[in-house]
Amino acid sequence: MHRRLLPLAAASLLAARTAHAREAVTVFAAASLTDALRSLAQEWHARGNPAPRLSFAASSALARQMEQGAPADLFLSADEPWMDYVQQRDLIVNDSRVSPLGNALVLVAPANAARPVALARGTDLAALLGPGGRIATGDPAHVPVGRYARAALTWMGQWEALAPRLARADNVRSALLLVERGEAPLGIVYATDAGASQGVRVVGTFPAGSHPPITHPFALTRRAAGNAGARALLAFLAGPEAAPTWQRLGFSLSR
Repeated sequence: MHRRLLPLAAASLLAARTAHAREAVTVFAAASLTDALRSLAQEWHARGNPAPRLSFAASSALARQMEQGAPADLFLSADEPWMDYVQQRDLIVNDSRVSPLGNALVLVAPANAARPVALARGTDLAALLGPGGRIATGDPAHVPVGRYARAALTWMGQWEALAPRLARADNVRSALLLVERGEAPLGIVYATDAGASQGVRVVGTFPAGSHPPITHPFALTRRAAGNAGARALLAFLAGPEAAPTWQRLGFSLSR
């Protein structure tokens, strides 16, 4: 009797795993990955896979949602500290964590008012803002791009002067929008976000040594540990097939 049941049980388990692999994968991704990830999700779907469900926000907001039980299968962060945050809370599969992408930090201005700025120690950005202007970036208290911006401004010796004049956005795309609309004369964003906008121009690139390296770590969440579809999508996004899309949209590839 038991011997007859074993093949049936194995078949049922295989069917369950196959069905699970055919379910749509929920991806929590940093706002800075929006354009590239949407393009890659379309490519993934065109290959016969279920279209992923994409949720974009600041890495901090997504990490806290996961901590509160939000059903994400993959987490794609804009920095290592927020991936550390979810890993320390046992919310990801540790050996799935990879950091396949890099980025650069740039200063942007509205496209119709863009003039090059040499970003070096002592550069007086406050003077460029004018008497009432603010500089848009993510909130340094929790948004990765804001943390990088704070590091770069500290390196320049400008943090104390500019901290009260920050337009602190919830994510990098919101900061970019403030500059596009002319509500902020300058903004500090990722090079990839600047490249996706027709309304701003890059006026300067912060030296790599002025801030911690900008990397984008990816990981499988603990709740999706047995989800073959989620693992396959992670391998695709972090692998050579997706690399041309990431590069086309301005990301660098980690070696």
